[in-house]
Amino acid sequence: MNNKEIINKIISTAKLSDSDILQSKGRIYTFLNPVSYLEAVKSKELFSNFDGIFVDGSILVLAIRLLYGKNIIRRSFDMTSLAPILFNFAEQNEKKIYFIASQENEIEKAVSTFKEKWPNLNIIKYRNGYFSSEEDITIEINRIKTANPDFLIIGMGVIKQEQFLLKVKEAQLDCIGFTCGGFIHQTAHNKINYYPKWIDSINLRFLYRMYKEKHTRKRYFQAAFLFPLRFIYDRFF
Repeated sequence: MNNKEIINKIISTAKLSDSDILQSKGRIYTFLNPVSYLEAVKSKELFSNFDGIFVDGSILVLAIRLLYGKNIIRRSFDMTSLAPILFNFAEQNEKKIYFIASQENEIEKAVSTFKEKWPNLNIIKYRNGYFSSEEDITIEINRIKTANPDFLIIGMGVIKQEQFLLKVKEAQLDCIGFTCGGFIHQTAHNKINYYPKWIDSINLRFLYRMYKEKHTRKRYFQAAFLFPLRFIYDRFF
């Protein structure tokens, strides 16, 4: 896979309906924004194994529109986009969800918050996203296989979460896997709605996150300078 093929996969993934995404067993999906795009182009082989790549960020949506002439929609695993669609579907259809993400206290708080809004949501297991060894990862994948969830949601930071989901796919599990980035951390600290409605409506989510989460600022500033150069280079060279 070259860098243009990453964009081609993004464009093809954008054509999928919610039904296609939520009912096709054994598939794994991830999300890219300008920050994670810079990491993805360094790990093209890893991302080539994903069944779909969504655009999580209005800036990347705009960049694809301007340089590739394709209108795609933003899809993110958060409460402004795909997460409530999946939770509603899972609750209504008695689907099982398995979470691996963030720190233990944060995943506990987030799951409690989800259960308040979706009391019949069947979250069969959850744990933090930190593993001490490859053996620890293998043990967890065997636990997932035994639990047999319908949806597996992983938030371990870019690259690590993709590597984990690829191992799940290679183990031939039937669940549908999604990365979720910082979704669990955000929910644990801000309840259900991390972004104020007015921030979401004018697509300034990245600025709000920089304001709320100091550790993101360096990454976003780097992306502000490096992403346009990298994206233009990938398009024309």
